[in-house]
Amino acid sequence: MRSVTGIIVIVVLGLTAAWLIGFYPTLFAGPSVYDDEQVGFDRQIVIKFSHVVAENTPKGLAAQEFARLVKKKTHNRVKIEVYPNSVLYTEIDEIKALQEGHVQMIAPSFPNLSVLQPGWMALDLPYAFLTHEAVQEAFNGKIGHVLFNQLEQVNMVGMAYWGNGFKQMTSNQRPLVHPSDFKGLHFRTMRSKLLDAEFRLFDVKTTQMPFNDVYKAMENGTVDGGENSISNIYSKRFFQVQQYMTISDHGYLGYAVLMNKTFWHKLSPDLQAALREAMSEATVWGNKMAYQLNEKQLEDIRKESNIQIYTLSPAERAEWRRAWEPIYSQYEAVIGRELIDEIRRLQQKYGP
Repeated sequence: MRSVTGIIVIVVLGLTAAWLIGFYPTLFAGPSVYDDEQVGFDRQIVIKFSHVVAENTPKGLAAQEFARLVKKKTHNRVKIEVYPNSVLYTEIDEIKALQEGHVQMIAPSFPNLSVLQPGWMALDLPYAFLTHEAVQEAFNGKIGHVLFNQLEQVNMVGMAYWGNGFKQMTSNQRPLVHPSDFKGLHFRTMRSKLLDAEFRLFDVKTTQMPFNDVYKAMENGTVDGGENSISNIYSKRFFQVQQYMTISDHGYLGYAVLMNKTFWHKLSPDLQAALREAMSEATVWGNKMAYQLNEKQLEDIRKESNIQIYTLSPAERAEWRRAWEPIYSQYEAVIGRELIDEIRRLQQKYGP
């Protein structure tokens, strides 16, 4: 009888232990983190923000400021996890990752969006924007509105336009003062048919490659040069592997800050409002800081390197503009007359 009772006790204890072990995670685990498959908003929401540049660039710093503001304005209900330097996705695959919901936010450069929507090529037209004021009017006005509307069709919501700065030319072969100086060179370009066409007009061979591959390609001579903002030239130390830089201000490097549309519409109106407010403040702060950072880092490049820096005169800028003028008629049908006309208006308003 005792043996039977003992067996029963052992069985009961074993079943009780098994039950406790099986439910251990539920009983003792801390609060869960939200992902885009969940629908409850009583837990912290984590938004993965992936980008491809360094943390000390205008985009990298603005992303950190946005994360700080979101934490404050949502009382820690939303956490922005920033992943710089392509640690999650490169510029080639980050857009697809956003569309499929693998990340919730990205900030691609304009050329990468032109692969999806050709209208975005408008922002890369040579000398489209002649001043910083023209850039901001384009972002905040008709051009910015039209382009963000296009992205709604491909499961993306436009949150803001972030600036990096005007683009400059660098070369490891010779100074670039006139369009004829480019002949025979090999340049790295971003993913854009329009940018390739611009350089072909100057008899340049082009190779598209991810941003984080550029330093090595310049160092080993795979490419002779390229175009970039001062802050990118400085943060990636391109000035160490290039001998010449031309201050041309021939194009503007900026980013569209985007949210996955499906994820965005799952957020409650109060959280959407808080994110919009944080983004607006981060954008004002970031665009002001981008201008200041480019000015400072140009002086840092002068101090820290032997790169030869040449600034185009107004007459030389006009020569470049004339040489690139055919691009406008060549791409008008692709970009759309509405956007081209708005760029022409801004050129007249802010031109010399």
